[in-house]
Amino acid sequence: MTLLTAVREMDRRLTRRMSAWQEPCVHRTLSVVEEAAESSKLWCGAAVAMGCVGGPRGRRAGAAGLAALALAQLVSNGVCKQAVGRARPPKEWIPHDEVEDRPDSSSFPSGHTAAAVAFTAALTPAWPVAGAVCAVPAALVAVERVQSGAHYPSDVAVGAGIGLVSAWLVRRLPWPAPRTRR
Repeated sequence: MTLLTAVREMDRRLTRRMSAWQEPCVHRTLSVVEEAAESSKLWCGAAVAMGCVGGPRGRRAGAAGLAALALAQLVSNGVCKQAVGRARPPKEWIPHDEVEDRPDSSSFPSGHTAAAVAFTAALTPAWPVAGAVCAVPAALVAVERVQSGAHYPSDVAVGAGIGLVSAWLVRRLPWPAPRTRR
């Protein structure tokens, strides 16, 4: 069995298993998180909240998170989705009606996951507690993308990788030194 065949088989099995979760609480929770993460509303709101309550550290963390998010979205949605035309998981694998709500764009990679991971990973070094809080909805976004039938698990894994690399690159950028008060 080749690596590509093994990945396709894993994608099929995990997608079918995760999309079959029938607990109403799981569906509601994942739907709320996905809606909040749509168009990066959740992450922009978190950055604003960090800036308001975290002072200079919060503003720095939020700015790093948003910069990494922008880079991850550019790479995932602007480059990868345009270059790789992967179809979404087959509708017959998804036993619920959320499958009708999926985008028509390429499945590869998950831009939602890339943005969530980039934002969280970039802000965590500046403010670890905020990073831990943001990690929960970031993980839920990744799970939701497979459970809803929008993505294969490998799309989510690559999206997470793009997010981590984006955060790493942003954290390496030279940031202006904080102004000191006189």
